[in-house]
Amino acid sequence: MNTEILQKAANQARGLAIDAIFDKASGHMGLPLGCAEIGAVLYGNLLNINPAEPRWLNRDRFILSGGHGSMFLYAWLHLSGFGVSMDDVKAFRSKGANTPGHPEYKCCPGVECTTGPLGQGIANAVGFAISAKHAAARFNTEEHEIFTQSIYCLAGDGCIQEGISREAAAIAGTLKLDNLILIYDANGITLDAPIGKTQVDDVAACFTAQGWDAFTIDGHDMAEVERVLRICRMEKNGRPKLIIAKTIIAKGVPGFEGTTKGHGEGGAKLWAEAHANWGLPTDRQYYVSEDVRAYMDTLKAERAAAYAAWQTVYEDWRTANPEKAAELDACISVATGGLDAATGSSMIPEFAAGAKLATRASGAVAENAIAAQCPALLSTSADLFSSNKNYLEKAGDFSAEDYTGRNFWFGIREHAMGAICNGIAYDGIFRVSAGTFCVFVDYMRASIRVAALSELPVTYVLTHDSVAVGEDGPTHQPVETVSGLRVIPNLDVVRPADEEEAAGAWICAMERKDGPTALILTRQNIPSLSSSADISAATRREGTLKGAYIALKEQTPTPGTIIIASGSEVYLALEAAKQLGPDVRVVSMPSMFRFNAQPAEYREAVLPAACARRVAIEAGKTDLWYRYVGPQGSIIGIDTFGFSAPGEQVLHDLGMNVENIIAHVKAL
Repeated sequence: MNTEILQKAANQARGLAIDAIFDKASGHMGLPLGCAEIGAVLYGNLLNINPAEPRWLNRDRFILSGGHGSMFLYAWLHLSGFGVSMDDVKAFRSKGANTPGHPEYKCCPGVECTTGPLGQGIANAVGFAISAKHAAARFNTEEHEIFTQSIYCLAGDGCIQEGISREAAAIAGTLKLDNLILIYDANGITLDAPIGKTQVDDVAACFTAQGWDAFTIDGHDMAEVERVLRICRMEKNGRPKLIIAKTIIAKGVPGFEGTTKGHGEGGAKLWAEAHANWGLPTDRQYYVSEDVRAYMDTLKAERAAAYAAWQTVYEDWRTANPEKAAELDACISVATGGLDAATGSSMIPEFAAGAKLATRASGAVAENAIAAQCPALLSTSADLFSSNKNYLEKAGDFSAEDYTGRNFWFGIREHAMGAICNGIAYDGIFRVSAGTFCVFVDYMRASIRVAALSELPVTYVLTHDSVAVGEDGPTHQPVETVSGLRVIPNLDVVRPADEEEAAGAWICAMERKDGPTALILTRQNIPSLSSSADISAATRREGTLKGAYIALKEQTPTPGTIIIASGSEVYLALEAAKQLGPDVRVVSMPSMFRFNAQPAEYREAVLPAACARRVAIEAGKTDLWYRYVGPQGSIIGIDTFGFSAPGEQVLHDLGMNVENIIAHVKAL
């Protein structure tokens, strides 16, 4: 390692960071300045990457969990030769720039995932490590190892303090993910105060107790940083690695380094003084020396040569293992491009006429039918496989003893599960689902929001969807949860009404390539819609894909009344329509998200504006249904918490019954 040139590179990376932050009077200089030597060792020496092919399969993954320190990443991507120009660095935090305030997935080459909410990146890194282990177990052979990558994550005090990091660490330790290296920027400072104000725990001991190896180093001593990183990368002992790097926040900025003031942008006004401390010109900004450029260019060429050598091994592997190669291609295709609806539907046999199944059960049939033919599909659970029914039969369990399994047991750790699934999805090799009770989804809401923002095709299997849970009472009866999910941009929330709509819901999930899908499923058995109306399986599946469809068409030239429902309440709407007369139309609306995206002509055909007599019914909050019933319509919902009693009684007493629908229609 050329320590002299890398120290120059470290200081020049500091300069790029403080200059961009000063120019925009916005940003966080603490981490980029404090971790510069760590960046120099990684990007200037150890990382197995190729800037010319930033997404190649066997690259090392680097995740910046402390996303507020984004200029650390942008500076090193620029110096390393990724697609981040000096103009991009100067455009930091500007509208339309590929260098936004916090790193965003696909914003520029070399950014592996969206980070910013603290701790998410640590759990994402666990997901990347799981994906790497699973890929290696399924596709490597004795003759050809095509997956050997290491996963590096840089996190700060805030990430370590967030509970999600301990959840994720526990999973990583249990699964013995020794391809994972977490670097903890231990500068002893949070935004408000020195760390001692809020933390007395021994972080090394905590992680060691969860199955990790822990090292403590001087984060500014590059020789020490390199030595320990090499140990962590080479030692495959079944224990993930934590490196506690003692650093000085905002190093080099007089009056700010080592203090809480060093976290933000305030000290950037002292860029000239800081430049002097780092040996940079004090009369200009955005300085990179010719010798640093030359060194990084040489390194870029060496990395390209290493990539070419791997590419030869990869092509030899493909020739020697055509079936594995075809499976890997299929996995990547589905992970990144989804399944087209026709293919997905063909994988799921039609259900027997008149079935009476809980949609968690029919959803399980659909999921397993897809998984049997789609090797990309993985399933995870927060200790609820037996209740969510999302266990993949004959697919095995992923464990430290067998990394080929496609079922992942994450224990009661919803938040980490959500962010780990994001990491798997970011990696782009496998398609993943996560299961828990609907009411507990708020424990993973931050991860779902990031998935929607990052356009990750993760599927959430959320069962026990309403007050029909019954005796468990209001703590387990989600009345507001489904509406709470629907308001997240780019999240498709699908609440199917029977077994064929449940199949359609899974087709929706597998079709998506630009965002997540939440499947809202019942615990209780519900009748098939075919038992109340003559609706073909194809109509129900296709209608689900469109978000809403006519489940019962009026016998008159135009509808006099429209009843709109979702999930278990569609059957009630159909039964009520039988008693109300021939001019009643029933619309099943499993997905507002999808229906809203349909052409105006389709939406008008399903919900004609001329019919103002409308009633909507759903066993949950009423607010979002006003869009569909209009000012003259009526909504039957549940705007209070439920109570402990048998599910049918709770539903009836809260108005989820045929008689109440009829009364509302007649009252219009």
